Amino acid sequence: MNVVLLSGGGGGARFARGLASVLQPRELTAVANVGDDLEILGLHVSPDVDGLLYTLAGLLDDERGWGRADETWRALGAVGEWGGEDWFRLGDLDLGLHLVRTPALREGATLSEVTVRFVERAGITTRLLPATDDRLRTHVATPAGTFPFQEWFVGRRHEDEVVDVEYEGAEQAAPAPGVLEALASADAILFAPSNPYLSIGPILAVSAIREALERRAVRCVAVSPLVGGKAVTGPLDRMLSRMAGGTTPAHVTDRYTGLIDVLVIDRADAPAEAAVPLVVTDTVMRDREAERRLAEVVLEAACA
Repeated sequence: MNVVLLSGGGGGARFARGLASVLQPRELTAVANVGDDLEILGLHVSPDVDGLLYTLAGLLDDERGWGRADETWRALGAVGEWGGEDWFRLGDLDLGLHLVRTPALREGATLSEVTVRFVERAGITTRLLPATDDRLRTHVATPAGTFPFQEWFVGRRHEDEVVDVEYEGAEQAAPAPGVLEALASADAILFAPSNPYLSIGPILAVSAIREALERRAVRCVAVSPLVGGKAVTGPLDRMLSRMAGGTTPAHVTDRYTGLIDVLVIDRADAPAEAAVPLVVTDTVMRDREAERRLAEVVLEAACA
């Protein structure tokens, strides 16, 4: 069975781990959001690619929900002491990965090529692909101005209300090698329980990826990132309320019109109606077993 997952954020990475636990090796391809990528301290950081890498490799700090386990912060502390940018949390172990990726990119390697190297070194059997090797950056428009995603999300603690989301470079971006091939050969396509605007949106902004999904011949199942109309983490409920008019399952499916066939929702959001059939289950991934159960439910819906 070939399964393709579109993913971003911590929830997407944990869901990918659940899928990997029930699928056979190499049956899963995870396509990662790169709209969150940034250059800071001279380094190229790709948070959603790295989140999938760390989670699937068993390196994630599960308690914090991001970054490496057993992380230390001495280098960043020294950066702050010397007057450098320390608002974006880069731990010492995390820095090691960026210190390898950045010169490789400067020497001409693509992001997908470097990611393949990391996957092989980590011993991961999931195929991990960035959505694009081209520059694609999410910008968030707010009453206080328009900000690059990380500046708004981390630097400003996503306190500004969002009035629009823009994807810089999306019109010129081409899918990374292997993405369209994976979609064409998939037996099922899944959208992780990720923010439709900030995590899945940048992937869908790559026109060739959206077009491939529109002409899909297999089922596409999305997992709602809401529980009881609230975001598990992050500002999605505020964004949906302001930009879409509500936080029901219907408001989630409206973000994916023409792209999905089923939406999996939490019991706290049922009963409900939406433009596509709904599957009701427990979607909160409190532990590995919950990740696995959710993965099984979603795969069953995709193969029904």
